[in-house]
Amino acid sequence: MLRVLIAEDEDIIRKGLVYTTDWLSMGCVVVAEAADGQEGLEKILEVKPDVVIADICMPCLDGIEMIREASKTVKFRSIILTSYAEFDYAKRAISAHVDEFLLKPVNERELGELLRRLATEIAGERQADHGVELNLDHYAKKDLSENHYVAKTIEKIRKDYASRLSIEGISEELGVSASYLSRRFKEVTGQTFLDFLNKYRVQMAIAMLSTGQYRVYEISEATGFTDYKHFCSVFKKYTLKSPTHFAKRIVN
Repeated sequence: MLRVLIAEDEDIIRKGLVYTTDWLSMGCVVVAEAADGQEGLEKILEVKPDVVIADICMPCLDGIEMIREASKTVKFRSIILTSYAEFDYAKRAISAHVDEFLLKPVNERELGELLRRLATEIAGERQADHGVELNLDHYAKKDLSENHYVAKTIEKIRKDYASRLSIEGISEELGVSASYLSRRFKEVTGQTFLDFLNKYRVQMAIAMLSTGQYRVYEISEATGFTDYKHFCSVFKKYTLKSPTHFAKRIVN
């Protein structure tokens, strides 16, 4: 679950983003909001969010300056909100600390797509930081046009990893045999379906552990493991640590 901070001086826009956006469906929770750049800077340093969404023009500090200053102390990803009139300025003012621009009024679908991509990138960075290589995004970037069934299977894993999934169930949905899909999946990814699924589930578990907001058994259920002991066993297989020890390492 990504922790999001929103800095926007227009109260209606800020409150609209905070209270009418379906953050949970995007895998996010809003941990703080700010009405100007100075307040935003102070709250970033206080709550240490994963993602900062900021208006480009705000009192005290503009969005870019706020992000630049906060990035000296806190590691986070950033999205600048801008209007068409400000967009040329935004592009010229972009620094290494600004990841994305989003035009106002905010389109919730575009915001969701952007946050889901950032979530994948953040999870990958955290895993790299802690010595875990589960970079499944590699396959999403490959040209799978000639491997339609494999592409559909990977998409199914990404969307429904928290549900009960099997190669047999997916192959039935796609209208192909389980043996054919299993063979093609291994040819393209170099991994079995179950190995790929479990790795992705562990990747999502690591992202949830990183927030410090969930108990291990809650993460087990949320990532598709119906048995707590099995979750701990699979997690340790790929990270060489129990979920509890891994969480402590992240916090420390």
